[in-house]
Amino acid sequence: MLYRFSLLACLLLCGGSLMAQKIAYSEPERDDYKSTEFEIIGRVGGNIMVYKSDRGDNAVSVYDNAMQLKQRVKLDFLPRKIISMDFVAYPNKVFMIYQFQRKDAVYSVCATMNPEAKFEQSPVVIDSTRIGFYSKENKVYSVEYSEDKARILIYKINQDKEDNNVFYTFQYDSSFNFVNNSRLSLPMEKKSFLSNFNLSNNGDLIFTKLERTSNRDYTVNGELVIKRSAVDSFEITPMNLQNQLLDEVKMKLDNNQHRALITAFYYKQKRGNVEGLYISKYDYEQKQKVFEKLAQFSNELKMNARGESSTNAAFNDYFIRKIINTKDGGFLLTAESFYTTSRYQPWNRWNYMYGPYGGMSYPYSYYYSPYSPMYYNPWGWNNSQGNRYHYDNVAILSFDNEGNPQWSNFVRKSQFDDGADLYLSYIMVNIGSELRFLYNELDRRNYILTDNSIQPDGKISRLPTLRNLDKGFTWMPRYGKQISSRSVLIPCVYRNYICFAKVDF
Repeated sequence: MLYRFSLLACLLLCGGSLMAQKIAYSEPERDDYKSTEFEIIGRVGGNIMVYKSDRGDNAVSVYDNAMQLKQRVKLDFLPRKIISMDFVAYPNKVFMIYQFQRKDAVYSVCATMNPEAKFEQSPVVIDSTRIGFYSKENKVYSVEYSEDKARILIYKINQDKEDNNVFYTFQYDSSFNFVNNSRLSLPMEKKSFLSNFNLSNNGDLIFTKLERTSNRDYTVNGELVIKRSAVDSFEITPMNLQNQLLDEVKMKLDNNQHRALITAFYYKQKRGNVEGLYISKYDYEQKQKVFEKLAQFSNELKMNARGESSTNAAFNDYFIRKIINTKDGGFLLTAESFYTTSRYQPWNRWNYMYGPYGGMSYPYSYYYSPYSPMYYNPWGWNNSQGNRYHYDNVAILSFDNEGNPQWSNFVRKSQFDDGADLYLSYIMVNIGSELRFLYNELDRRNYILTDNSIQPDGKISRLPTLRNLDKGFTWMPRYGKQISSRSVLIPCVYRNYICFAKVDF
């Protein structure tokens, strides 16, 4: 998936914040306009690589550690109309997995790129599917890869019948050697949909099958579904929702303990208030549920979260952003307050809840929140001139290995912009001893990048403004990507051009 990144959580010893950061900017390139789509591939063989696409012209820019451009490689062999592009980066290579349509067929292909963005081997065709000349939806294939990148899965789901989904899977190893393929069916109910696709380090495909109410506002039933790497059948474990209503169900794998964590905000009634967090943990190695519970939010937590809302409605504007596993088997959850105001109709949980994406079933396996982990697209849906976008406080909630609350805290911010939200929200950077939250604050009509740190015990410190913030660069933190244990690459806009800033902590 484009714009995919993984923040490995290893909250270790509580240490002091490093005050010094080093920032290096890339020079704006002639063809990198604000309209250019991009994805940060990462650090490969000592180089930093970024994929860029603009109206059918595809290229990879290769930078050195000081963000000086070494070369810009045009990908002339690619078809002009690429349907999707996924990257799996290793220390010495990158797998570029893409799909395109030619006549009435869609092809899935993998090309291997070296650290200099050169291709020394011919692309490998993974699979092809005939869809007809008049099909409106031509995105057929999806890609998942394991946390250790030892397994890569390309899959497609045939949805010709509403009551049956046929899965076709193609699994490869880290050298892109073929491992196995499968064809199997999963019965579907009318109001059910699939989401939260994850691939374990063992090559098991783990996802959720959820059922919504008739008006598609809430999840009323759910199942955890596992397709083992070498088995052509599904294992299904029901979720016990205890008559509670859920929304924004999310899943996180803990590969060290072979467990799947499912979380969601829960409600007692339709159009009610968020009461707390549904938490379920499943051991997919032992094939048993570890626990399933409801963690009700206290009045004290709601009062800290409420902003301009009432205490009871404090979490109604919050959306889950990240789940981070901790070494002791617990987890951290971050949730951000997001909403829009408009003279027409605002966006929130009750108005256009599923945004522009509709029901959000497969293949759109990201969530209905507008903060989907998609790559940067300046022509996205959130560019209405009638809307004001608000991104406010970030809640950080800590739970132990049994799902019990430990501590909570908030990154306090108040961000808004009219017509678009490219410069709003934040990026979270895990540097081992602490988490850093980078976001823009408006100061005299200019955005200033702000840095907050949170320690393993929940203590938050507001750090001095990052040094070397050159004037004229407007940062887009939420499109950034952590490229090493202590470095992050964040896109910026400079005089209507896209460029990139590397921050070393």
